[in-house]
Amino acid sequence: MTQTVLVTGATGLLGREVLRVFQRASGWEAVGQGLTRADPPAILKVDLQDAGEIEKLLDEVKPQVVVHCAANRFPDQCESNPELARVINVTASRALAQATSSRSILLIYISTDYVFPGRPGEAPYEASSVTDPTNIYGVTKRDGEDAVLEATRDSGLGVILRVPVLYGRTNTSSESDVNTLVDAVWKAQDSNAGLKMDDWAQRYPTNTEDVARVCRDIAVKYLSEKDQVTLLPKILQFSSEDRMTKYEICETLAEVLGVPLPGMTGNQQGNDPSAAVQRPFDTHLSTQALKDLGIEVHTQDFKSWWRREMRAFRH
Repeated sequence: MTQTVLVTGATGLLGREVLRVFQRASGWEAVGQGLTRADPPAILKVDLQDAGEIEKLLDEVKPQVVVHCAANRFPDQCESNPELARVINVTASRALAQATSSRSILLIYISTDYVFPGRPGEAPYEASSVTDPTNIYGVTKRDGEDAVLEATRDSGLGVILRVPVLYGRTNTSSESDVNTLVDAVWKAQDSNAGLKMDDWAQRYPTNTEDVARVCRDIAVKYLSEKDQVTLLPKILQFSSEDRMTKYEICETLAEVLGVPLPGMTGNQQGNDPSAAVQRPFDTHLSTQALKDLGIEVHTQDFKSWWRREMRAFRH
């Protein structure tokens, strides 16, 4: 029997990949939702800030699963406009969870490693670890988690999937904090560029293709055990094990491109106490909860993926 999945934020970095993976999977029909970049009928244009539009969308698509990728996921934007961040990351997520739960639809809410403080010596964090975000983005995503779990408590059909910084195929490099570092590498070809790149915070860049695969596997697992879904874990985490600072990512990208970095230096000073956004040192996510479910947690090798992606640019 064919199952239907609805992917919110299907025009974004992760949503596009989740939609593509489900579209290619046997036994699935995939429908995407977007807003400003939606292109009907391929991607339905629906404002998730309107609870009535959410309910109309669900009644029209009739999905068995919703993968909720739509979010304000840029920490600087969240810090500058916390009210808007809360509307998107919390209020809309709560309305969606209430609507899916009342219709017996499984909801997979994409969250972030930034729900953790990332203090030195604490990582890796288990799915059960206490959250304590250090910035508005992390706070709104943590509150979004709470809203989803509360709205789906009775049905048991709400699942949180935390992921770290993502990279993958983009329309513009600015969609990903990793992809945009390719632009920084090119700027650093100028020995006078004077670029200082963070060489302090530990990051675990994870490919959107791998996250999309895990979303599909979660959907299959939870639907297959829907009669006992209340017994399944409600918080899951997925991450690569490729540990790098932003400066080390730039070094890797430069190596792949076959170029030096004369105009870039690493900055190991850590957070500027006066900076608007305080970023965690290390929020490495444990994937044990996924492993316990029998879901594969392997990821693509960072350097190998970029070698394939950028082969046309190599000298």
